[in-house]
Amino acid sequence: MTPPFPKALSLFRPLTAQAMAAWFAALLSMGAYCLAMAVHGTYPFGGRSRAVNDLGNQLVPFHAHLWDLMHGNTTGDLYFNWSSGYGTPFLGDFFTYLMNPFSWLVGIFPRHLVELPVFLVTLFSIGLASALMTLFLGRLHEGSPWLRALLSVCFGLSAWTISDGFADPMWMWGLVALPLLGIAYDWCLHRRRWVAGSLLVTLSWAGNFYTAAMATLGMALVLLVRLFLDARAGRERLNSLLRAASMTLTGILLAAPVLTVSLKASREAQPAPVRIYEGPPAAAHYLAQLLPGGLSEGPRVSVGMLPLLLVATLPFIRRVPLRERFCWLFLIAAMAGSFVWLPTILIWHGGAMPNGSPYRAALALTAVLVSAAWLALARGPGRRELLCGAGVLLLLMLFVRDSTHMSRGPWLLATAGLVPLALLLTLDRYRGRRRSRAVLTAALAGTVFLTSAYTVFNTTVLRDAYAWWTPKRTYDSESLATYELLKSADDWPVTRTDPGPHEYANNDPMLLAGQGGSYYSSYVPARTAGALHRLGAGWYIQGRHTLSFTDPVSRAIMGISSYADRSAGSRGLTRGTVQAPPIVTVRPPGTILDHAGTDATVFARQERVLGARVYEVPRLRPSTGAPPRPVPGRGWALTVDPGGSLGRTFTALCTPGTEAYWYAPWFLGRVEAHGRTVKGFGRHSMTRLGLTALGKVPENGTITMTVLSGRRQYIPEKPLGCLNQAALAHAVSHLRSTGPQQLRSGGHTLEALFTPGTRGTAVVSVPATSGWRCAVDGGPATTPRTLGGLIAVDLGDGATALRCAFRPPGLRLGLAGSAAAAATLLLVAGGSALRARRRAPR
Repeated sequence: MTPPFPKALSLFRPLTAQAMAAWFAALLSMGAYCLAMAVHGTYPFGGRSRAVNDLGNQLVPFHAHLWDLMHGNTTGDLYFNWSSGYGTPFLGDFFTYLMNPFSWLVGIFPRHLVELPVFLVTLFSIGLASALMTLFLGRLHEGSPWLRALLSVCFGLSAWTISDGFADPMWMWGLVALPLLGIAYDWCLHRRRWVAGSLLVTLSWAGNFYTAAMATLGMALVLLVRLFLDARAGRERLNSLLRAASMTLTGILLAAPVLTVSLKASREAQPAPVRIYEGPPAAAHYLAQLLPGGLSEGPRVSVGMLPLLLVATLPFIRRVPLRERFCWLFLIAAMAGSFVWLPTILIWHGGAMPNGSPYRAALALTAVLVSAAWLALARGPGRRELLCGAGVLLLLMLFVRDSTHMSRGPWLLATAGLVPLALLLTLDRYRGRRRSRAVLTAALAGTVFLTSAYTVFNTTVLRDAYAWWTPKRTYDSESLATYELLKSADDWPVTRTDPGPHEYANNDPMLLAGQGGSYYSSYVPARTAGALHRLGAGWYIQGRHTLSFTDPVSRAIMGISSYADRSAGSRGLTRGTVQAPPIVTVRPPGTILDHAGTDATVFARQERVLGARVYEVPRLRPSTGAPPRPVPGRGWALTVDPGGSLGRTFTALCTPGTEAYWYAPWFLGRVEAHGRTVKGFGRHSMTRLGLTALGKVPENGTITMTVLSGRRQYIPEKPLGCLNQAALAHAVSHLRSTGPQQLRSGGHTLEALFTPGTRGTAVVSVPATSGWRCAVDGGPATTPRTLGGLIAVDLGDGATALRCAFRPPGLRLGLAGSAAAAATLLLVAGGSALRARRRAPR
């Protein structure tokens, strides 16, 4: 008689099979994604860039900045970013955009290949999520690990992944967090591994707290269903629930700095545009989202035809208890409904309507659909049950046939769904024949692989047809040449090198190095956006994307000595240089700080911050049309001209030879003056224009401007300023001569050494965001005052040194929460080890 396997070996063998199945799921899902990208010719398998939407505007530049931080190639650190927005807090950005552990792979690649590790973040997140889901499904119900792996591939390549998650690599960690949290809650269900479960919660929330919150809520609902179906006594189930709650709270507290810093940064950020929820999609359109391969507005809930067939079959499987069938189907219906009802949409998204799609939480339902599919497949559905499920799918397709979602791809994939149906029917017939079932499982794996690859391919083709998804020019020969150009001109911390005003991406300063004003993030401080706007900079997205200054006075205020520009007839960018004061300058005693009044014009605001008169601001005289005077508080109304267009002609008088600048931040139309046409594309309050040059004032001193537009609007009462270049040069020379003798910059500090006894006000050309503290001559650090929104520090009766340092708001509170959670974990782990030692036999 053959002796039985030793206990250790008998445990080892199924674990090995599970591990192999998990690896298989990871490789199959990543292989299908790569195949789709290769057929489409997308980077890194082809010439088409992946840098679309936020992937190009935010994530590639942020990863380039992370590369710079890892290699000591930048001026800032994790606390502060000197490159963007003329100096902005960075830790919130790091926690939100760069905490997916796969993002840190960027450090092992050359900087000009940053797009490759960004691709790997998405790819490896898909693979890891598929592998972990294979393990989690095994905890829901026993069964073939290879069949679990196939369903996990469908989860990893769900419609949410290929339509929403791919463009935001940090969100892809939410895909990983779902099975991680499912495993942690399964341990709670069986009252095991509380400490390890807490660490899994921490890992989920630290990687990306935004999607982790959705994943936690989704898996908490799954836990409630499992507890409701549990046969144990009510007290034991309550203990499991309390165990899960304490584990979740402790795990989240361990990652507290991620939350406290990010939430504080969010509260101080420029408000997002208000998005009004327009109501749920039509029932047919929503249900069409269950079918793979399409692309339309709505919750991305498709997980492929195989899981969909099994979910449709679940109500008919008699081996599944009726109570269990009802609970899982009710959970699916309740979650699906919660994605389109405004109060629950807000719950899923932390109380705020997302600035983009309102259906991002659909990620959680993809995990529940795959879980329900496994509960059906693990019970071995019979032929009649599978045919009933297929009948439900047929009715579904007839119901949604007129939906805009149903393009050629979904119909092809729906037809291809007959293949897994036939294979499942055959699997039921060959139950108990191991070799035949292995062949059929392999055929099913091939079907899942090919249909998943085609789903990714077809959705990508549909998406790329929209102009919105045109890739950004993140890394090409021109941008790489501009990077080298800017690095060669770097003069930090004395003066700045600004990569504006062009745009390869919305975060050019991080992409190309330098210290510019362009900055696009959910955490653009309202103080930064307001300060830059008041000095004449433009913005997009209601101030959540700031722009660099383009006029000489603002450049002088910010200490910009060189910048990238596109010359007429030039194929690439060239470097412009100007005389600039240092970024720390001194104003005379008596300078009015924290100015609460409203300057009449942007030109007056610039002069107040510069400390010199450099503009003439003439009155406009309308040549024709009514009304002849501006409307108080609103400005000049554009009237209908004889040709039927909206517009007016104005004249103004300035000193000949001065430079005329136009400033009408919300203007939409064009301005024609002396052979030059300037287009405006302002839109209140989304798009704000900066100062625009109109050219030199002619010899007669008369400026004639024709303002034309296609809509009724007002322009400011005094939109014109004439810059005296000689006066500006004198002001810059004075600031240079009275400035500090030495400037030193650290990652989040700035030090200036003055001639002993220097009096007046030191102005640091950095927006005065929360977190700055400054000290004079080693004295106590205090919150600085402001001049035009910039940091200003009174030097008192005379000073020699100024030191300013930045600390991220919310960090200290977060570290205290983490310390408390770590102490709790250590106490619990120590107590568990002590109890285990006492129980162990001597």
